Amino acid sequence: MNRVAQVVVDVPVSRTNRPFDYLIPEWLMPLAEVGSRVIVPFGPRKLQGFIVGISELSSSAADGRKLREIAEVMDDRPPLTEELLQLAEWMSRQYLCPWITAIQAMLPSVLKGKAEKHLRAAEGLTDAVSRQFALLGYLSQQKTLSLAEAEKRFPEEYPLLPGWIKAGWVETEYHVKDKVTSKHVTYAKLVLSEGELEEAVRSLPQRAERMRQMIALLAQRGEPLAVSRLLELTGASRSVLTSLEKKGWVGIWQQEVFRDPYADRAFSQPVRHVLTPLQQQSLAAITETLDAGKFGAFLIHGVTGSGKTEVYMAAIEHALGQGKEAIFLVPEISLTPQMVERFKSRFGDLVAVLHSALSAGERYDEWRKIHRQEVKVVVGARSAVFAPFQRLGLIVIDEEHEGSYKQEETPRYHARDVAMWRARQAGGALILGSATPALETYALASRGRYQLLTMKERVGSHPLPPVHVVDMREELRSDNRSMFSRTLFQMIAQRLEKQEQIVLFLNRRGFSTFVMCRSCGYTLSCPHCDISLTYHRTNHTARCHYCGYTIRQPDHCPECQSPHIRFFGTGTQKIEAELAGLFPGVRVIRMDVDTTSRKGAHEALLTKFRTGQGDILLGTQMIAKGLDFPRVTLVGVIAADTSLHLPDFRAAEKTFQLLTQVGGRAGRHDLAGDVVIQTYTPEHYSIQYASRHDYEAFFQTEMKLRKQSGYPPYYRLVLITFSHEDVPVVIRAAEMYADYLRPRMAQSTVLLGPVASSIARIKDRFRFQLMIKYRDEPKLTELLAQTTAHFDDWMKQHQVLATIDVDPQMLL
Repeated sequence: MNRVAQVVVDVPVSRTNRPFDYLIPEWLMPLAEVGSRVIVPFGPRKLQGFIVGISELSSSAADGRKLREIAEVMDDRPPLTEELLQLAEWMSRQYLCPWITAIQAMLPSVLKGKAEKHLRAAEGLTDAVSRQFALLGYLSQQKTLSLAEAEKRFPEEYPLLPGWIKAGWVETEYHVKDKVTSKHVTYAKLVLSEGELEEAVRSLPQRAERMRQMIALLAQRGEPLAVSRLLELTGASRSVLTSLEKKGWVGIWQQEVFRDPYADRAFSQPVRHVLTPLQQQSLAAITETLDAGKFGAFLIHGVTGSGKTEVYMAAIEHALGQGKEAIFLVPEISLTPQMVERFKSRFGDLVAVLHSALSAGERYDEWRKIHRQEVKVVVGARSAVFAPFQRLGLIVIDEEHEGSYKQEETPRYHARDVAMWRARQAGGALILGSATPALETYALASRGRYQLLTMKERVGSHPLPPVHVVDMREELRSDNRSMFSRTLFQMIAQRLEKQEQIVLFLNRRGFSTFVMCRSCGYTLSCPHCDISLTYHRTNHTARCHYCGYTIRQPDHCPECQSPHIRFFGTGTQKIEAELAGLFPGVRVIRMDVDTTSRKGAHEALLTKFRTGQGDILLGTQMIAKGLDFPRVTLVGVIAADTSLHLPDFRAAEKTFQLLTQVGGRAGRHDLAGDVVIQTYTPEHYSIQYASRHDYEAFFQTEMKLRKQSGYPPYYRLVLITFSHEDVPVVIRAAEMYADYLRPRMAQSTVLLGPVASSIARIKDRFRFQLMIKYRDEPKLTELLAQTTAHFDDWMKQHQVLATIDVDPQMLL
């Protein structure tokens, strides 16, 4: 009997979105397993693929089908478990993406092998011809060369390649380049016995002081020492160590080590907090489910500072005690330094960290710790939900309402849905936690889909901070044209005098939100997107935050040449400059995408603030959640209206969540706190309820409005976006889709559009969209897959891109 592997090949298009059969050669049988990464011939190329199934086939049947063989198995152990492969198949159907794309989303980037075109000598190449050209001479010596390397090394002969290929002198082949790299450290150790050591030292000449020092240090340690550290401690050169090795006194070898991003960090012993009655109540419900070994989903609705993290950690500890593993998801990269510290100090080396601030190598090594079952807990952002655990018992999603849990590129999955699938498959528990749960989540909890656990009091009975809503229209009438109201200005001055800390929040980076000529009204806009450019003062540039287009800030208007070109709106850089003018000597730490793009910048800035090296933490959304600083007694929201007037049905919900979360940073410990919200629409219900910390009232009001307008959680949504460089083509594509879908959907389903997207052009491509609102359409994903397949050839021919987003978070 032959063994046949079903392989999903790395060609992410609809026609190859299925497994292909390949024979497993006898010599590869010990390594080829379900989940293995393999190299297979596919047409004229060799590509990476993944084994998703293995079956038996008789020799005669195999000969009849003329199956091709797997060329190589790339790993000693399969990187994917059978459970993750099933999850990838489910994601492919649920989110209408290729199976291979879902698989790739689960793996660290270094495991995504890349096919590279290589040249080699063909049978038609003669010695006489090969002597005429250096490149042909090189290939004739049974050598291969990548296309990129050939262009670099033989630039003058490179343009002749197409003719040589046609003449049969050269042929091309594909090599799959594996990006996996491991880190090796060189170690040294004494190999002499005690008696031999004394004799060796006596035999050294008087001037060999460095050798004596090195031998003494190695003898004192008694264990291998990294050569770099040995040379650093002794001040000796490498030649001294080489001499000792030649004498046979010291052994030197290389050993693979994991790249540990936290190797230089010492984590303090955790302070064990006694749980409050509310915390104990929530924990008891979770541990009951864990003990029963059955699936259970929980929503912890706890006010900011109520100690939700302590409940999560106690639940994880309980799961670990049962021999299970746990995944802990955090929404923002800025949450991880503080969170990692808490987890590392509590669980030590049992914790792996997965987030995008790590280098590719560090991320791969953390992933390998999980894969080798050397750790039991993973802390990370959205993609950590795919950690390859085999005894998964608990998944926790902190700040579950956060939009960053939804991936905005293919596969467009939501971590909450994936976590639900994995917890159910594993018979484990899922905990969602938030002070401001997403409306959909809270509605499901109200209907019993999640067990609702409520924590309405802060730990230590600290009161929630009073919130002062300032009407900025009144400030203007009182001739205050500053970006700081009188209330906020006075409170900042008081806190600085008392040497307490302040958090100021504005969800806009840059110096000004747009640049306009006061003479003719011309606005600096991106030539590739329908969006204005944002001025950045640090390097005097105007930048598009969608495609990255950047220009030097002009001194004169490009349209009318007027010198009266001015900056409008307020960004974090502008507030930083104004603070320096109003409060001389104030130490401002600014946190936004611009200041945190460098590796380790998040942690460095937060540590600086935590250790009292800053008076004011000024930032965008990344400072709104999860941060806990004892000396912060004032939180100021510069412009609460920023997110309120976006063309998005969730605008009020996002505003309420943001204001509640950012306000929750104040007065979390012994010092009392205040929150100041500056707004031009103080009467709006989201601002009013946020100022009263009243989630229930906001939920009831917003649910009525959602019901009237037919939005989630009463309806589900699918957003289909089309893009092309020409408007008529993109409109035609959207209309064809709409005409095909309408007669095939239930009468209760609503199809809106096609209409231009809110940002109608990005990166020189015009964008139109369709929105589907549905309640009872069980086969909608099948219908959408059918529609996509029906128009596949037309879309390729006209180069139209179509993306389908199931349950979208962003409608722009």
